[in-house]
Amino acid sequence: MNNIFVTLYKDFAEKIDSGILAPGSKLPSEHELAQHYEITRETVRKGLNLLAQNGYIHKVKGKGSFVLERDRYNFPVSGLVSYKEMTERMGKLSNTLVYVTECTEAGEFISKHLQISADTKVWRVVRAREIDGERIILDIDFLLASIVPHLSKDITGQSIYEYLEKELNLKISYAKKVISVERATSMDHEYMDIGEDTHVVVVRGYVHLEDTTLFQYSESRHRLDKFQFVDFARRENTLSF
Repeated sequence: MNNIFVTLYKDFAEKIDSGILAPGSKLPSEHELAQHYEITRETVRKGLNLLAQNGYIHKVKGKGSFVLERDRYNFPVSGLVSYKEMTERMGKLSNTLVYVTECTEAGEFISKHLQISADTKVWRVVRAREIDGERIILDIDFLLASIVPHLSKDITGQSIYEYLEKELNLKISYAKKVISVERATSMDHEYMDIGEDTHVVVVRGYVHLEDTTLFQYSESRHRLDKFQFVDFARRENTLSF
């Protein structure tokens, strides 16, 4: 009886993998599953938690458990890849919706991230990324105006990095990235198609030029069910004799 929750897990994992249960489908309630498998609701929760941990379902408080889209987009953690380059590699139909392109003072919050004074001029760019008709990424970028004197909606609607490298001849070299799962904000709900999701994956980036100048701080906010974050790791030989 102790492993009945594994049976529940395997049953639903097989139904999801085979397409019997489509993305967005709602699973039976805990009470219904407990009756069907003749187990306690606590055991049902173990099975559902296992499904959630393996990316099969998304549990919404007060609503139930829903099947996730298993065919997620790979988002590279290492390397500096623009959105345009990423979608071209995926072969996906994509669109960029530009909401804000403005030159403004950094303010206290951004000044700490870019290590500048609060009155330093920066470009603030807010864009939603639409793939297959759904807005699933919200990008918020801040770039030093002293490094990037001019930006326009036409430029930010295409590829900022392409403009920086080809038109301004900037040498973009490396970045530090910090990934976290955070509660969705009012901006996320306004500019992304996240429905009743309560959390998003946030990738913060600190981008440097070849001369080590920190010139960009970015927040790339992703819908939970659409991405998996991929990195390639190599073990270093640290054995000593």
